[in-house]
Amino acid sequence: MSTRLQFCIRFCLVLLPVSLALAGAGCKTTSGSTPNRSPSATLSTNDLAGDVRSAKPTPVRHTNQVLVVRHYPKWNPVWWFGNVDSPTPPEWYRPGESCRTNLWYWRNSLHNFTHYVIGIKDKPFVRVGTFPNKVFAPQPGWNWAVCKYKCLRLPFVSYHRGGFKFYCGWRERGNFGMKLNF
Repeated sequence: MSTRLQFCIRFCLVLLPVSLALAGAGCKTTSGSTPNRSPSATLSTNDLAGDVRSAKPTPVRHTNQVLVVRHYPKWNPVWWFGNVDSPTPPEWYRPGESCRTNLWYWRNSLHNFTHYVIGIKDKPFVRVGTFPNKVFAPQPGWNWAVCKYKCLRLPFVSYHRGGFKFYCGWRERGNFGMKLNF
């Protein structure tokens, strides 16, 4: 077996159970329905001006009908390393370099995995949080959100102050991500 394939198998054996445990941790059925609101109607100027602790959670409905990925490619670990949304690099990315396509795939490694295998980018979902359309709050401090898809509750938390930025969880488009910058 090649070294890359061994790495992929080990990576999947470690990351997949952890992500499934996180995804199922808050799973329950709700009896109430979430109102259908457009993203522009859910955020008011009061929510953006106040402190995160005083901002009320607001729901935002995502329909994500741009691309529907069937379930069978999601089982293929080779497909996880691709980028079905942007298979070729855009014009602005390293123009004129000879290896720009390979560098594009390294830059966006595991794109399909984070967006479509453990993510819900191709599914309609509701995201509820203090600033549900943003990764970070407008002011320095905490932001939190939960993506709701059927019985799944996928958490997200972020914090930023000065040059420090941190987030972990399912972002505003339904894809999973983590970041830690000092």
